[in-house]
Amino acid sequence: MVAGFDGGIVSVVDFWRAVFFFVSRSLIWGVILPEKSAAAVRYYAVGVVFALLASVGFSTKAILVKLAYQHNVDAVTLLALRMLFSFPFFLIAAYITQRDATTSTLTRRDWSLLATLGLIGYYVSSLFDFWGLEYITASLERLIIFLYPTFVVLLSAALARERISRQLMTALAVCYAGIVLVYADEGAHAQRDLVVGSALVFVSVISYACYLVASGQLIQRIGSLRFTAYGMTFSCIGVIVHFLVSNPLASLRQPKEVYGAALAMAIFATVLPAFFLAEGMKRIGAGPTAVVGSFGPVATIALAYWLLGESLTTVQVGGSLLVIVGVLIIGKQK
Repeated sequence: MVAGFDGGIVSVVDFWRAVFFFVSRSLIWGVILPEKSAAAVRYYAVGVVFALLASVGFSTKAILVKLAYQHNVDAVTLLALRMLFSFPFFLIAAYITQRDATTSTLTRRDWSLLATLGLIGYYVSSLFDFWGLEYITASLERLIIFLYPTFVVLLSAALARERISRQLMTALAVCYAGIVLVYADEGAHAQRDLVVGSALVFVSVISYACYLVASGQLIQRIGSLRFTAYGMTFSCIGVIVHFLVSNPLASLRQPKEVYGAALAMAIFATVLPAFFLAEGMKRIGAGPTAVVGSFGPVATIALAYWLLGESLTTVQVGGSLLVIVGVLIIGKQK
């Protein structure tokens, strides 16, 4: 049971059943059932599954970070452990794609783009996200992260010098109204350094949106597996170099709980979701991927309530639903 803002009691089971029904209905009518042939629908459905697995996988990251922080590990060390555990998987994937005789030779420009996008999308973005999680709850972090489609819309419109439609403007307003609602409720509970943590996570979101806007054509040209393997390899190198410059090697000695959280983060919240996301975007596109991603904040809020004991008030529920509705509207636009 969950305490509401009016002092009433809300059934957790009933709430999540309603959210699941709402999001899954939007998925079915907006993503899985377009007018396509049977083969195209199967191809599309597999893409939806990949995107869903990526969303759920990424949603566990904030929970694992918060669990690790309980053992006084700093953000840079934890991120370095995450990438050290992930590095071998991406190196193997890069080697496999390099040996594929059907792959085209990458140009110097391709390598430059891969390095830049890898560093922006998973080094800079992850670093600011980990720093932000030192100050705010996992639930609020995931809602802010979930705003990335709004920044994709704004960046794409700015680059194309196009006006944003009235419907998209409404969707953006709904998203940010939801964040303001959740933010006000968090502030009412006097959470420490709320502004600093939120600002850090917003930088992470902007970085990730830039990565998504710039990566679409390259993914289509060189393939999702190859793009992810090389891009994530560069991001791992960036994180490791940052750690070596800023922290002593002795800081890698951590309790077994930290190693366990970092390993789980590497496999289930980094390696697998990264490949799933790239393949899902390849099959269904960025818009429907954002729709599928609606499950991400729901999963994080549920896990944060269950594993971390974070509060779940009626105000937070209302704000979260507004964010999800706004992103669903954006995801259904071209």
